[in-house]
Formats: sequence, structure tokens, C-alpha cells
Amino acid sequence: MIIPEFLLNAVLAGLGVAAVAGPLGSFVVWRRMAYLGDTLAHSALLGVALGLALAVSINMAVVVVCAGLAIFFVMLQNNQTLATDTLLGILAHSSLALGLVAVSLLSDNTVDLYSYLFGDLLAVSTRDVLTIFAVSATVLVLLGIFWRRLLAMTVHEELAQVEGVNVALVRTMLMLIMALVIAIAMKAVGVLLITALMIIPAAASRRLARSPEQMAAFAALLASIAVIGGLAVSFYWDTPAGPSVVLCASALFLLSLAKPQH
Repeated sequence: MIIPEFLLNAVLAGLGVAAVAGPLGSFVVWRRMAYLGDTLAHSALLGVALGLALAVSINMAVVVVCAGLAIFFVMLQNNQTLATDTLLGILAHSSLALGLVAVSLLSDNTVDLYSYLFGDLLAVSTRDVLTIFAVSATVLVLLGIFWRRLLAMTVHEELAQVEGVNVALVRTMLMLIMALVIAIAMKAVGVLLITALMIIPAAASRRLARSPEQMAAFAALLASIAVIGGLAVSFYWDTPAGPSVVLCASALFLLSLAKPQH
């Protein structure tokens, strides 16, 4: 059986996103940053509007907006005016609403908002696949270089700082990496579902792994299985590809609950 090019591109793009979403999602779960990831994903739509307004690369605009929001969040958090979850809730919904309004004003109804919100994995091109693989490889190298420092910061920030880890720099780098991954994953699973693809496989692998490295590897594996399963469901039953991938990840998480905790 010859695999159609669009399906092959979808599989490769999905696997490229899964390879980095797994390890990165592990840190999101460990550091309880799920809501931050959601906030960055919501702000991606504002990046879409900025890219359209300035006629520049939408992916680059999304990276800039997500990175800017992450830095803005750190600045507000340092003020300690509001609780973190309250602050993230305000930023997430405000940026999403602003993005939706801006896109509706700027696009002249020529932009398919559905594809940005929920992804269009079956429509990725060979160029998209190459971009995803290049960014994923870069992110994996950075995670490998900073792995020990990221783990030390996750376990105990104050102790890591005493041991010489530049906590502020490492934390900012982690947020910028998340912004980059959200930008490349937007085409595949959409801004509203990328956080789910990071969190659900990582949460499932947490019950299976015995070490941080195992959890990151299992998360990437489960995310890859979810991609292949979701695309199979989408191809045979004509369902939306992005949501189908996330539903398969959810099914894997439910299966992981069958394993007793030690």
C-alpha cells in the first residue's frame, strides 16, 4: 500500500511535534505549569493577528508574542500583586479575546481560524515538516544541554541557585522553548490543543516511569502513538485530525490509570 504524500507529511510532522512535546511536557507537569502553557497557547492567536497585520511570518510572530507574554508574566509575578493562577487566567483569556478580535478585523475573512485553533495536520507541507524537525532537533539539544539544571531547578529552586544554577535564566529559557514549540505545533494540532498534547502523554508516562529520563522518553513515545492513532481515526472516519490525536492521548492516559502506583 502506497501512503499518500499528505498522510506521510502529517505522520512525520506529528512525530516531530511529539518528540519534543513529550520531554517538554514532562517539565510542564513536574513544575505544575499547565496553566502557563495554556496561556501561551491562547496568546498564539494574537501572534497570528500580528503576522497578518505586518505581513511577516506568522510562526515568527507567534514566537515573538508568546515569548513577550512569558517575560511579561515573569515581571508581573515578581510584583506578587495577584495569585499566579489568577494572573494566568487574566492573561490567557485577555490574549485569546484580543487575538480573535484582531484577526476578525485584519483578515477580511480570508483566514481559516478553525485551522489555527484546532490545527490541520493533514494539510502540512514538506516545508512545514522540515521546519518542525529543525525546531524539534534544536529544542531537544537545548533540553539535553540544560537537563541537569532544569531538573535541579524543578526539585528545589533555592537549592539550585545556591549550587550555582542561574535559575532566572534557565526559567526564562524554558518559557522561550515552550513558545517556540507552541509556534511550530500550531499548524499541526492548533493553539487550543497543543497544551493537551504536552500534558496528557506526560501525565500518563508519570505512572509508568521510574526516573525523570524514563518519563520524558515514555511521554514522547505515548505522544507518538497518539499521533499515529489519531491520524488513523481521522483518515478512516473523517474526523478532525488535531482533536483526534488529543482524544487518542486521553485514551492512553485512561489506560495508564490501570497500572497501580508504587
